[in-house]
Amino acid sequence: MKKIIVLLLGSFLIMSGCQKEQKNDTLVVAHMGEMQSLDPVFSYDGVTQGMMINVYDTLLKFDGSSMTEFLPSVSEKVPTSENGLISKDGKTYTFPIRQGILFHDGTELTPEDVRYSLLRFMLSDISGGPSSLLLEPILGITSTRDEKGNITLDFKEAEKAIRVDGQNVVITLKQPFAPFLGIVARWGYITPKNWVVANGGWDGTEATWREFNNFDKQSSYLFDHINGSGPFKLVRWDISGRRLQLAAHEDYFDGAPQIKNIHMMTVTEPSTMRLLLEGGEADIAEVPAQLAAQLKNKPGVAVYDNLPRLRTDPVIFFTRHINTQGNPDVGSGALDGNGIPSDFFADIDVRKGFEYAFDYDAYLNQAMEGRGERAYGPAPAGLVPDTAKGKHYDFDLKKAEEHFKKAYNGSLWEKGFALTITYNTGSTARQMAAEILKRNVESLNPKFKVDVRGVMWASFLEKTAARQMPIWVRGWVADYADAHNFFFSFMHSDGRYALAQGYSNPKADQLVRAAVTDTNPKTRAQKYLQLQNLAYEDAMQIYTVHPTGLWAMRESVKGFTDNPVYMGLYFYPMYK
Repeated sequence: MKKIIVLLLGSFLIMSGCQKEQKNDTLVVAHMGEMQSLDPVFSYDGVTQGMMINVYDTLLKFDGSSMTEFLPSVSEKVPTSENGLISKDGKTYTFPIRQGILFHDGTELTPEDVRYSLLRFMLSDISGGPSSLLLEPILGITSTRDEKGNITLDFKEAEKAIRVDGQNVVITLKQPFAPFLGIVARWGYITPKNWVVANGGWDGTEATWREFNNFDKQSSYLFDHINGSGPFKLVRWDISGRRLQLAAHEDYFDGAPQIKNIHMMTVTEPSTMRLLLEGGEADIAEVPAQLAAQLKNKPGVAVYDNLPRLRTDPVIFFTRHINTQGNPDVGSGALDGNGIPSDFFADIDVRKGFEYAFDYDAYLNQAMEGRGERAYGPAPAGLVPDTAKGKHYDFDLKKAEEHFKKAYNGSLWEKGFALTITYNTGSTARQMAAEILKRNVESLNPKFKVDVRGVMWASFLEKTAARQMPIWVRGWVADYADAHNFFFSFMHSDGRYALAQGYSNPKADQLVRAAVTDTNPKTRAQKYLQLQNLAYEDAMQIYTVHPTGLWAMRESVKGFTDNPVYMGLYFYPMYK
């Protein structure tokens, strides 16, 4: 087995000089996903974001494991109403920018760099990217374009919303937005304006910004280059080898990191990842919960299990209008027993049949080994009190059969269907959810044929955006600690998953907006329960569990602090 591991690592071992039990100044991290782009305006996936929090600074940072308490970072102070840095109407935030912060190329960070970076983050607005996280609170919109792709944003309004006042950056929101500080602590990575412009990026003017709206990821110099001010800097990104190397930023304003080298690598086979950790070839491994028992009590290995998470995963999604052209996931493309038509999941009885066919309790107790809580709606219970009191589906094959028999006026039950459920390769939890659903649906009628297929992450994202997958398994990790982040993404017509599904309900849109502007916690919680009940009625998504987290690492790794808001590990406090 040792020989197999060495062959797997290949050039990575040569690049890093790694041996069993890594050097005290080096971390080797094995993760499942693949990085998509190093440009902070583009990437929105967990593994890339887990890297970016280590190379880019934001205005604020989280206080240890807290999701709601903040510390100064690029901003010298945390804005509050008490210190006068948040206006009385709750819309204007003033951030005094720290002097003396150096980017990785040695140039000094300025308030204009902060302003430019925030504007670039919003105005680039990559399809499927994270721009809406700032567009929504600052400008009251979720996209710079309409449904036909025409640009609708008023540049002068954006320019006015974020301005420099001496050494301060002043941000004025469209309306009060309670989770705003949590957003700027997590997002809005700061890059040097002059460096971006010198390498072909947006020059910061109204005349040219449209040229850089929704650009192709590989057309940007920042696709594979990083110049942040964070505690680590990029050494090399081996795209084909799916490996990335970081080195300490010795001039980091808060002090040089103790770890000097970090090697991150994609490993899609969980058992291989476990062996790398056990053998000392990896210091940290993103192993699935199902392997936790095999790692506990292993010499030299520490398992941090049942860590709190703001996560709903897996979720099974239906696509209302499927792109069937050249699409193997829909078989014949017709309701003839050998495939499905493009509008297959537009029939609510089809959707409800699948909802009732999933064994929720068995998945939590068996597949997840009890690690987590049953999901009754999009958001975890910690963000929506009494979520279990809302309407939800339970496993009931009799009801599933009733709805399948109603679908397509009875012709579905008579003719049958064939389709493929898709999950991203490497996610054992999502694969098991798909297989449970397949088994139960097929048990109802021998004419029901369901295949389960894993797809590499990059292809999975592309197929989702193109609406090629009729039914697919994914999940959501909170961008910030607020229920709005879940309900907007899942249920608002401009939300990430609603858009991917082709789901739109004006009542849901209205409720989402009403909830995020409600400052009364009690009435706000009631609105989210109304939204959960609406999600039940529309039956567009199957919510399975809110899992807890797991990190496994060598016992020599110290300084580990887990924060549920991060999509990865913040390496700066770590040492060996």
